[in-house]
Amino acid sequence: MPNFSNIKQPLNATAVIIFADKTLFWGKGFGAQTVKSGEICFNTSMTGYQEIITDPSYAGQIITFTFPHIGNVGTNEEDFETSNPAACGIIIREDITSPSSWRANKDLNTWLNDYNLPGICGIDTRALTRYIRDNGAPNGVICHSSDGKFNLEALYKKAKEWPGLDGLDLAEDVSCKESYEWNETCWSIENGFGIQKEPIFKVVAIDYGAKRNILRCLANAGCAVTVVPAISTTEEILAHKPDGIFLSNGPGDPAATGKYAVPVIQDLLKTDLPIFGICLGHQMLALALGAKTRKMHLGHRGANHPVKNIKTGKVEITPQNHGFEVIADSFPNGVEQSHVSLFDGSNEGLKLKGKPVFSVQYHPEASPGPQDSYYLFELFIENIKKAKEV
Repeated sequence: MPNFSNIKQPLNATAVIIFADKTLFWGKGFGAQTVKSGEICFNTSMTGYQEIITDPSYAGQIITFTFPHIGNVGTNEEDFETSNPAACGIIIREDITSPSSWRANKDLNTWLNDYNLPGICGIDTRALTRYIRDNGAPNGVICHSSDGKFNLEALYKKAKEWPGLDGLDLAEDVSCKESYEWNETCWSIENGFGIQKEPIFKVVAIDYGAKRNILRCLANAGCAVTVVPAISTTEEILAHKPDGIFLSNGPGDPAATGKYAVPVIQDLLKTDLPIFGICLGHQMLALALGAKTRKMHLGHRGANHPVKNIKTGKVEITPQNHGFEVIADSFPNGVEQSHVSLFDGSNEGLKLKGKPVFSVQYHPEASPGPQDSYYLFELFIENIKKAKEV
């Protein structure tokens, strides 16, 4: 156990971050007064912090926002991507200001407190981001204590003992526990969210940690959506008589989730039903087809990631959130790489030759982020139409 007795605590410090390698960052706490462990990552998005914090894919992670002004538009009841925030805490540069948005009904500090999430500000997020860039996303703890009293040895021990995301299945934790129907469509400034009253197709979405806006996009595209738990069996899924299968995003190590998800997807592939996967769903599909995954040094988290569509040559600016990748060199015969990252050349999509099966690593539903890739939902619907014509 390292000796923290000679560490000089800054005056007025009410929060601290400690990494498993003993690195410390002091700052000012906000949100809940509590301690949370997780993998500390960074997100480069300039907007959409509420959607990011509530994205189930962030389970087990503490988010560093590189954009300095987080909290300036407050929070509202419409920008939730799941029922409860999935992230473990947040790290930001500047103090939270009073909300400045007509949509806000609560400030970020109060909202975080309501969900027992700690935050720390006054951090040099540029220095922290460079640390993560050079060393990879570290395991650590975030602690907020308004009296400024910290047991650094105990916090360090907690950081060391946190197992990390490698080998960790978190999809079952954030998945729904029972099947349910979804018919809410995408938001508009004139009418808010809509309702799909005349669906044309039936889609079963396997929930590994699905964002609500993905389900809205499916409903918007003309689908009656049935959401089923991550651990659903092939028989339970097919009992809904779907026209297509959607594999959702989610957190954790795909190889761990794949222990129960992959055999089911392999069964579904035999049915010739159209299949569309996003993020963890992409990784699950790749594993089911015989490819491999691995943990990334940094991961991709932000709303400005350029991805090249190999077939068209077009570049899409995409929102992303993943710490694992599919290894393109591991694709078996019959599986093609469809999209590639222009940041680091990593795989961003695949398709199965001769079958209506495809997936992408990024988030075409945005929320937050650009909507360059919404066409993928339309492609899924076209595949369903063609399959029903056969």
